[in-house]
Amino acid sequence: MKFASLPDRRAALDPDGPAVSDGLQALTNAQLLNRVRAAAHHLRDLGIGPGDVVALKLTNRVEFVLLLFAAWRLGATVTPVNPSMTDGEVARQLVDSGARLLVVEDGTEAVAGLVTLAVGGLREQAPGWDEAPQPDPSALALLIYTSGTTGVPKGVMLDHANIDAMVEMGRLALELGPSDRCLLILPLFHVNGIIVSVLTPLLVGASVVIAGRFDPRTFFDLVERERPTFFSAVPTIYGMLAALPDSVQPDTSSLRFGVCGAAPASADLLARFEARYGFPLVEGYGLSEGTCGSTINPVSGPRRAGTVGLPFPGQEIRIVDAAGAEVAQGLDGEVIVRGANVMRGYLGRPEETARTVIDGWLHTGDIGHLDEGGYLTLVGRSKDMIIRGGENIYPKEIEDVLTGDRSVLEAAVIGVPDEKWGEVVVAYVQPRPGVTVDPAALQKLCARHLTGYKRPTSYIVVEAIPKNAVGKIDKVALRASHTSASAGA
Repeated sequence: MKFASLPDRRAALDPDGPAVSDGLQALTNAQLLNRVRAAAHHLRDLGIGPGDVVALKLTNRVEFVLLLFAAWRLGATVTPVNPSMTDGEVARQLVDSGARLLVVEDGTEAVAGLVTLAVGGLREQAPGWDEAPQPDPSALALLIYTSGTTGVPKGVMLDHANIDAMVEMGRLALELGPSDRCLLILPLFHVNGIIVSVLTPLLVGASVVIAGRFDPRTFFDLVERERPTFFSAVPTIYGMLAALPDSVQPDTSSLRFGVCGAAPASADLLARFEARYGFPLVEGYGLSEGTCGSTINPVSGPRRAGTVGLPFPGQEIRIVDAAGAEVAQGLDGEVIVRGANVMRGYLGRPEETARTVIDGWLHTGDIGHLDEGGYLTLVGRSKDMIIRGGENIYPKEIEDVLTGDRSVLEAAVIGVPDEKWGEVVVAYVQPRPGVTVDPAALQKLCARHLTGYKRPTSYIVVEAIPKNAVGKIDKVALRASHTSASAGA
């Protein structure tokens, strides 16, 4: 269990070196250790011990990192809670996880029947003695709740062995070292923010800058001030940055790369972004069930735009058909993953775990294919597949065509019921700021690039396409709103 004792090792090796900051406070390695020890004693005094679950309903801030290490120091488990969730959603996660303690922002109401700690009251001074962390790779480290777009959120159980494996894979794939500096802009209630932007850089001796809420208008000011070497974001964020006025010409010389994940990005967006800002985006792919990442385009090797790259070191990827048989190179099928990063299972859901992890292989529900070089291309979710007159249609192919139009910031394609065809294709498009989308032009674009049955029957222009908590397009919500609008028409 490397991470329970990581603050100790950093403080011993470089006590005055920078560790983590958030705009309000900046901690050296020695200060990080002192604050983690203080937080651990505070948690212990509140009754937290090995196997207990600590829920963190916090915005991105240094205290999240302190409490993460403090809980692990005691052998406890952390479940991050999205601060924007409703009271009912929060209660469901707290009950399902069996949380013993909830840490909240100052001014937040306590939850009845559960010990609640306001983050401003977290102790900052440690006593003069401390117990050494007890390593246990099998101990549960994180309970990450899936975003719930396919049903009630499930608790993904990640133990310390999962995290150790994933961080080592990330270190190798991203070629990180002590001179790196990560800018965290993704939410810490998601596994990407924790693994890619906090644990991996801290393990290699690098430092972390925690940003507040993402704002495209001030993002590059932050880059110029903090001089990070990398950051991780979702395609929506890169789309907003690519759409900034031409007058925005920031100094990005400190950045080696940006990681693009959580949802597939179009090759056009990646190419336009790199050409404009002068640093590459390395697109990756993964799931919470796989402790964050399974494939990524190489940082220094050949990147193939439109693919999500090669397997992380130590992971295997296969493409299988509905019967579980491996398909030929280039053919579409379900993506399955094997490695030490694959979750222990879903909390309290052995049947769902058995359906998802079979003989060590994580069945992702994503559809894709491998090329001759082993690069993975995703074509969609099996649940998002549209079947029109017996023909299978994967929305991403159509979305990539639509986002190739310079007036379109984002596109989301769904299937809607049709008496004749079973389903037909409908496209939702969000325009770039200050630009008007012409549906007729999009119709001509699709006619040039897509065979007839794949072309949308309608193009609906909206101010914003709905997203879930981690920035992925929420097609469940989109289909529901479309059904509701159609019924009211």
